[in-house]
Parts: sequence; structure tokens; C-alpha cells
Amino acid sequence: MAEITLRSFTPADRDWLVDQHGRLYASDEGFDGTFGPLVATILDDYIAAHDPSRETGWIAQQGATRLGSIFCVALTPSTAKLRLFLLVPEARGKGLGKRMLATCMGFARDRGYTDMQLWTHRSHEAAGALYKAAGWSLDRETAVTSFGQDLIEQEWTVRL
Repeated sequence: MAEITLRSFTPADRDWLVDQHGRLYASDEGFDGTFGPLVATILDDYIAAHDPSRETGWIAQQGATRLGSIFCVALTPSTAKLRLFLLVPEARGKGLGKRMLATCMGFARDRGYTDMQLWTHRSHEAAGALYKAAGWSLDRETAVTSFGQDLIEQEWTVRL
């Protein structure tokens, strides 16, 4: 079995990542068709204008098979934002998410960010447990209707 590597995101990964987000969130969470286009917009903006000295994305890959993604982008000069953290179901529960989160946080720290934040939903319990174990704090929860679902949005932060 091939080793799992974390490699840099390239524009060639865009369509795969949009498709995975759209399909997985539809099947796992019941999200409607508005979620995939949001992910496409996030990726298009990243491809067009990210600062490679302070922002990056990774694709987890085993052989030729993509397993997930995670991105670190600038929110402010001192705050990084974690985005598009995704693992396909067959890659979950094996420590890969922990490795990807540590890589992203290490990148942010190395680039001089003093803290990070992220946005997610309460229904992502495994991710929430991972964030908590890595020192993140749940700062706010808000009831919303998004992507055709009643959800509890969460905002998490961590000092680096």
C-alpha cells in the first residue's frame, strides 16, 4: 500500500474538490446544490489571488487517489483561516486528519500568524473533537438555515 502524502494543491485539483464537497455534504448532511458552487467560488478566488508566501493548500493523496484537503489562508495580517478541510470517508479515523491539521497549523505559525480561526457546523462532531484536542476553542454557535438545512454554525479559534 502506498504511503499517504500531503502535496500542494494545484488548479487541476479544483473540480475534484468541488465535486467531493458537493457529493459528501449532500449525502452526509443533506446539503442542497448551493454548497458546491460556494466551494467553487472559494477555490476560484484562491487560485486567482492567493499569496503563496502566506497561504497554501494541501491535498492528501495515496498513490493516484486523492483523500482530502486542507487550506491555510490569510484572514488578517496576524490571523490565518483554516478552510476546506475534508477527508473522504475511507480516509477517516486513521490519524490523517490530525496530521493535516498539525501541518496547517505549523505552516501558519511558521508564517508569523499568531492565531487561526475556522467556521464549521456542530454536526461535524469528529472534526470538533480533533480541533479541541489540538487546542482550539469553540467561541460561538449560531442557529442558521443554510444549504437547505437548519444548522448550528460554529466559530473556533486557536493561539499559535
